[in-house]
Amino acid sequence: MRVVTAHTMQDIDRQAIEEAGISGLHMMENAGRSCVEEIIAGFGLQGRSVVIAGKGNNGGDGCVIARLLIQKGWNVKVVILADREQITGDAAANLEKLPGSVVDYCAGEGQLSARHIEDLFQADVIVDALFGTGLRSNISGMYLEAIGLINTSGRPVLSVDIPSGIHGTTGRVMGDAVKADITVAFAFAKLGHVLYPGAEHTGRLVVADIGIPKNLMESAPGYDFLNADTMAPMVQRRDRLAHKGHFGHCLIIAGSTGKTGAASLAANSAVRAGSGMVTLAVAESIHSILEIKTTEAMTVPLPDSGSGHLTNSAFPAIEKHLVDKDAVAIGPGLDRRPGTYALVQKLVETVALPLVIDADGLNAIAEDITVLKRKKSKQVILTPHPGEMSRLLGASIPDVEAIRISVAQEFARNYGVFLVLKGSRTIIASPAGTAAINGSGNPGMATGGMGDVLTGIIVSLLGQGYDAWDACRLGVFLHGFAADMVAEEKGEIGINASDVVEQLPHAYNKLLQIPC
Repeated sequence: MRVVTAHTMQDIDRQAIEEAGISGLHMMENAGRSCVEEIIAGFGLQGRSVVIAGKGNNGGDGCVIARLLIQKGWNVKVVILADREQITGDAAANLEKLPGSVVDYCAGEGQLSARHIEDLFQADVIVDALFGTGLRSNISGMYLEAIGLINTSGRPVLSVDIPSGIHGTTGRVMGDAVKADITVAFAFAKLGHVLYPGAEHTGRLVVADIGIPKNLMESAPGYDFLNADTMAPMVQRRDRLAHKGHFGHCLIIAGSTGKTGAASLAANSAVRAGSGMVTLAVAESIHSILEIKTTEAMTVPLPDSGSGHLTNSAFPAIEKHLVDKDAVAIGPGLDRRPGTYALVQKLVETVALPLVIDADGLNAIAEDITVLKRKKSKQVILTPHPGEMSRLLGASIPDVEAIRISVAQEFARNYGVFLVLKGSRTIIASPAGTAAINGSGNPGMATGGMGDVLTGIIVSLLGQGYDAWDACRLGVFLHGFAADMVAEEKGEIGINASDVVEQLPHAYNKLLQIPC
């Protein structure tokens, strides 16, 4: 699914009207009809509805909805939070088509609750047509009152284009926001629909065609939103004559004393993600532990002088094990030591294979970010959580979180890497500036080891021959999708990283069942 910013959508609307000659009234009619189709499908051929409308085009859409519902036999009340003189343009044209008896203007605080509280609380569906994606400032006064009444009514709500009070680009709640059961978005989903907290207010999202020309839609800048339907075609089907050599051999350099779990999770998830072969390279002092923790993955001991931590002394041995490998991952559980940091930096400068760097590998890079300018591999993937991203940038975590998409895009472009900025709605960015937003995952993933599992999945996909962009997108989605399947069975509280590892084959299988 393609997702755009509010500004991009406004520009597309303008081009459709000014350059393609599409009437604004025509698009408004299509928008209203799409909403009515959802209302009829969800609530029946007849019923009671209250349309809460603003003075702009969103309110005009609400007027179209009201007219079409009336034509279908619905009992409709339209409450406009403005004076009649404030309604202009296409919205005014559609207001004129409504019987005056169904319209009431409530332009002051308290009027809505005084005159229509009973209507709201008895409606079969409330239509939220207050604000669209152009909202820029916090809501106050009678608008705040209206949103509060809608949310406390307990009645089903359909929001027109976006829940009123949600910023169309950031998903931020602008003072307060409608909690919709259904949102009908026009032409494209907006970032505000899929980024939190806006995603929690959107309910079931429906994207409706309102008649914008195809060429304008295809040329619009935007982001991929990753869901099961978009990811299913990406999964490579397996030939009946295939053998393990067809699915790659990845090398994972990980672990240290006290952090053997990270190494084993990365290796075991790579196996479950479909690798033909996996080799886990660890400090020789902890090698015997990893032999027990990994059954299907092979293990190799690296010299560590008895410390249980890898340093530059391990580089010659690692070099030998790079032969015949298809992809490499560095970082899970390596620990933070100057010698370890030096080893990671040397590997970045010398490894030409597709490379995934996570956890303490990222901390090593943060010590000298310029090492990324000296990288040898053309496919380097970094998978930071917000804290690691803040260290890479030398910025605060709130600064990173405030503009996650642009932070990821700028970093990926500047350093020529693929960046996976983890978190709620993980962002994937490429060196070309493209970005995707992950739609899978749940709060149960907020537990240790989940990032190690993701590292294993992505390096496995690289080894199987997926390019870096596809490996990042499919890997991130599969990770969250498997976790969603675990949560569906067990609930979100108390699930762990190993649960997700075990669910990976089932997640693949579920995607493969989706018709492409």
